[in-house]
Amino acid sequence: MKLSAVRWPAIAVLATLTLASCATGTGTAGDDVDYDPDASLSGDLTVLGFGAGDEIATTRMDEAQKTLGDDVKVKLVEGDLDIQQLLSSIAAGDPPELIYANRDQIGSLAARGAILSLDKCIDGEGIDTSQYVTAALDQVTFDGSVYGIPEFNVVQLTMANTSLLDAAGLTIADVNGSSWDAVTAASTALVKNDGGALSTIGVDTKMPEFFPLWAKANGVDLISADGKTANLNDPKAVQAVEFAVGVYDDQGGFAPVKAFRDSADFFGAGNQYATNQLGSMWMEQWYVNVLNDVSPDATITFDTFRTPQGDPLAFASGSAWAIPAGSANAAAACRFAKTMTATDSWIAAANARIKLREADGKPFTGLLTANQEADDAVRELVTSSGDAQWDSAVEATYLANDNTFSLPANPADAEFKNAWQDAVNRVLNGQASAQDSLDQAQTEAQKALDAAWAKLDKD
Repeated sequence: MKLSAVRWPAIAVLATLTLASCATGTGTAGDDVDYDPDASLSGDLTVLGFGAGDEIATTRMDEAQKTLGDDVKVKLVEGDLDIQQLLSSIAAGDPPELIYANRDQIGSLAARGAILSLDKCIDGEGIDTSQYVTAALDQVTFDGSVYGIPEFNVVQLTMANTSLLDAAGLTIADVNGSSWDAVTAASTALVKNDGGALSTIGVDTKMPEFFPLWAKANGVDLISADGKTANLNDPKAVQAVEFAVGVYDDQGGFAPVKAFRDSADFFGAGNQYATNQLGSMWMEQWYVNVLNDVSPDATITFDTFRTPQGDPLAFASGSAWAIPAGSANAAAACRFAKTMTATDSWIAAANARIKLREADGKPFTGLLTANQEADDAVRELVTSSGDAQWDSAVEATYLANDNTFSLPANPADAEFKNAWQDAVNRVLNGQASAQDSLDQAQTEAQKALDAAWAKLDKD
């Protein structure tokens, strides 16, 4: 098949653009490509929000450039995606050809017409969407169409200081979430104060970020599967907040815990595990490599996050490739996104990392992507490090990745996220009870969802 191009439907540019949470793009939700399989690729491909900072990125970039050919010039605009900058460029008729976004941004960008449906692009490029992790694909699927090609997958692990656990007569099972009473008791046993000042955090429940994880573990989704109904003040959600915030309260409150947490040498040799400043917390799997690099001799044990029933669970998040409305080279953008997330590209990237890790005398701990087929292939490349604690981290990572959930795409994803995060922060800061704060958040979130869906239906 010849290289492809895309002919875009006419898109009327808005006369004005409100750079706020209600800002819109220049298209209509549902706009799609008109795929032309007989055209060739050429021209610029400006990519906003992506940086080729390591071997995982550069190896796949090389693969993508080979696939695109020499007539396509890839230009990276590094740094986090700036939504206002993106919307301004679309309104001005000068958007980038491709963006790298958080998956939880896809729904609202699609609803505003700021990005295009990739259904025809996927069909034309022969992209097999069944290869993607279900939770990741769900997060970029809005109103029945796919608007993003999911890339990395991020999950949470239980990480605990083995020495501190042993000294307190505890095990990883006491802090992995399988018993909330055990977590509370373990935190009380592990916390230490030196002259009235916190010197060791017992357990860090990682609020507000992991509220969706605690709520799901307690049996409630914060939003309905169709993305239309908020469940923020469900009794099980309220109970989850009360528990997770209560763990901080038992240690003197969230403020001193956060201040002490923020003072840690998080990415250095003096990190909180190496210096016995933390008993246990939940953290994204990429932190395993950080710890192995800077403090390989620290005593740490790993597990998945566990539900009260003992089942592994992870709140999937990550990135995705999306094509802005008005992209001048959408065909190259689609080919680039396909290659960056292809199984062969991930395997090549994994091998590049393995070589570097071996040269440094460090183990390869795997690579989590949103491509299940690639993950299975890369997992075969993982060998035992000879150290049980780091091997347990790899095992926990893959187990977590097999048991993920995500919040569905919706047209008010930013407003919805702000509502629940603000609600938890009010409780953490002692400004409101969990019930009152989540009642307020429920009203705010549902109002935003209703308005966004109504606008979408009207358009």
